[in-house]
Amino acid sequence: MSAGLAEAFDAELEARRLAERAMRLLSRPGAVVEAQGLGYGVRLGPSRRRSVMLTLDEAAFRILAREATLKPRAQGGWVMVGRLAPESPPPGRPGVVEAEVPTPFGAGTVRRNLGESPIAWLARRRDAEGRPWLTPVEAAAGERLREDFESLGAQGRLTMRWDGASRVDGGRPGLAPVERDHAARQRIARALDAVGPGLREILESVCLMGSALEAAERSLKLPRRAGKTVLKLALQSLARHYRMA
Repeated sequence: MSAGLAEAFDAELEARRLAERAMRLLSRPGAVVEAQGLGYGVRLGPSRRRSVMLTLDEAAFRILAREATLKPRAQGGWVMVGRLAPESPPPGRPGVVEAEVPTPFGAGTVRRNLGESPIAWLARRRDAEGRPWLTPVEAAAGERLREDFESLGAQGRLTMRWDGASRVDGGRPGLAPVERDHAARQRIARALDAVGPGLREILESVCLMGSALEAAERSLKLPRRAGKTVLKLALQSLARHYRMA
């Protein structure tokens, strides 16, 4: 992860942590959030005599406003009247058609949804302001990685290694199946190496294993709702590797 991406990721995570803390405080009776100076203060009661329990910057307040329902107060500030319910179905579970498929990490299988890839489904989601979760370039990069993996034969998926030795160009029709599998393995290895540690893991989980975003978030022990940010950063890096961006 480059220094710039790492800083953006850390800033987003910190803003999300502050917003989550604010929502927990604002769920208490009488709690309010008010503009103060260059930020926003959360108090556990409307009285100005009550001390500010938490201060939010603009980025954290935007997340709070996007993911919670805030009601303006006549005296100023806002109270939280609810949190936005997650859209249904949950991420990665559209029109579910489940089957056991080989895992890319060694012998064994994993249940995957064959009805629609998690990336394709996430690309159709919109945030509260109507913007797509993933840009067309981000979605295309993720689908390209997934298609390379799914082009492998069953044996190729069972014996998948990310550090194959020799390189074979392309996946031309004239290549024998074993050569095509080797070429696909090399393309996947180069793509994951280009993304690098810290971001490649979520691509392995979502694009290769077909995990739902929330499941990938839990398995990678990411903060709640941070999976989307990590995935977008990973897909942006992947798109640059593919020269899509």
